[in-house]
Amino acid sequence: MRIAALKERAPGETRVAATPETVKKFIALGASFAVEQGAGAFAAIADEDYAAAGADVLPAGKVAEGADIVLAVQAPDPDALKGAKPGAWVAATFDPFGQRERVDAYAKAGFEALAMEFMPRITRAQSMDVLSSQSNLAGYKAVIAAADQYGRAFPMMMTAAGTVQAARVFIMGVGVAGLQAIATAKRLGAQVSATDVRSATKEQIQSLGAKPVFVESVEGIEGEGSGGYATEMSEEYQKAQAELVSSHIAKQDIVITTALIPGRAAPRLISDAQIASMKPGSVIFDLAVAQGGNVEGSKADELVEKHGVTIMGYANTPAHLAADTSALFARNHYNFLSAFWDKEAGKPVLDEEIGDAIRLTEGGKVVNQRLMENG
Repeated sequence: MRIAALKERAPGETRVAATPETVKKFIALGASFAVEQGAGAFAAIADEDYAAAGADVLPAGKVAEGADIVLAVQAPDPDALKGAKPGAWVAATFDPFGQRERVDAYAKAGFEALAMEFMPRITRAQSMDVLSSQSNLAGYKAVIAAADQYGRAFPMMMTAAGTVQAARVFIMGVGVAGLQAIATAKRLGAQVSATDVRSATKEQIQSLGAKPVFVESVEGIEGEGSGGYATEMSEEYQKAQAELVSSHIAKQDIVITTALIPGRAAPRLISDAQIASMKPGSVIFDLAVAQGGNVEGSKADELVEKHGVTIMGYANTPAHLAADTSALFARNHYNFLSAFWDKEAGKPVLDEEIGDAIRLTEGGKVVNQRLMENG
């Protein structure tokens, strides 16, 4: 069993899919491991570190040769897998809904594409969930970046010259990223409030010491779909939510938006009129900017000034913390494959529950039910 980890080639991608730690663990399972030269450079991992862990460090044209499994952060083009065995597994994030042509190309090339972002949100798969591990650090980074952009201090400060008031931070969307954003803003000393369409998150917000801001006038709306993801809401709820947010957002110094719906464009949470109601010098960080954005006018990797408010967001927030996000992503890969490792076969053997959920292609065909249902 040979496993290969490739150097990422997507613009702005600094992460790597394997670390010396996980290389050692895979080799302990009985696999051999190859890493492309320079793969860990942006994550502060030298080629010598991989070699010391037991990996073969090879040039781009050689690294995939004879590979049974290829690991990546973002799925490479099939032509980058030259020399990999027929039917080789490729475990990575594929953006299957947005990059359907790439999925079709994998099927045509005869590779078995395993979309790590399709990992089901069940208890036994938590340690394999790349969306959670990466969102956790993304939520942290969003607050740190917004704090750096904001021209004032976060905590209340009592000084001989007077009092500095604490910043008001509002988190919109309380998934993994939102919860970490709440915790980070609280640690920095801000007054934190948060909202979500899922009523079950109210207790989570309170447990972190933040104030929940929820629509109470529209009954019977839970907002939670399968796997704990948010669903699209009724027009009645959206109207009530917009009114509530408009009155609350005008008082905020920092707003972090994190709302995403799998397979859909990011929902619009903040309009131009709401931005105009905010205080000059306020900052909005749109964590969903790469998926269309929660904020009207936001642009990936650009600072946008509107009505005296700075709107910002990164196309790839986890890539701004490459060392830590790579370490977690690599562990997700290892936790996934090692959980299904069959010692007698000397390779992983997937079960139906997880295998069917993440497998996009097999035997030259697109086989993922979720993907086929969405066209």
